[in-house]
Amino acid sequence: MEIRLAREKDLPGINEIYNQAVRQGFCTAHLVPLTLTESMEWFRVHDPGTFPVFVAMSGNRVEGWVSIGAYRQDRQALAHVAEVSYYVDKDVRGRGIGSGLVEHAIRMAPQFGFSILIAILLSKNPASISLLKKHGFSCWGTMPGIAIIKDQLADHLYYGLKLT
Repeated sequence: MEIRLAREKDLPGINEIYNQAVRQGFCTAHLVPLTLTESMEWFRVHDPGTFPVFVAMSGNRVEGWVSIGAYRQDRQALAHVAEVSYYVDKDVRGRGIGSGLVEHAIRMAPQFGFSILIAILLSKNPASISLLKKHGFSCWGTMPGIAIIKDQLADHLYYGLKLT
């Protein structure tokens, strides 16, 4: 598996993987799949010099991605904090791609000036919770029952990791 900076040509794969998570439910708070245009707007905000997106590649195929994004970007006291998001193609889950991407984000974040990573997820996503705990994240906060997906309530969880 090769992990590299994402390029615009990777967007169809990034978008499809994200939309798999939307359709699955409880992997994101989006309820409707994103268009490629919406994903392009998201990608343009992720300047590779400040808020990079990385892809896990197998040949020419995007198998997963991780982004290091802004957390409360307009609040200067939080400039050292980044939000990490990651998604893996449903056809290759369980092969260590998610771990590889999270490890990569943890290694790279300090190079972009970040000393804390925050992951925001839903309580009904046990695979993601396990992945974060495996890499040293712990639950720093809970917003109980605020997400409604498929007529079910889910907590919004904030997991954090202080980088050394």
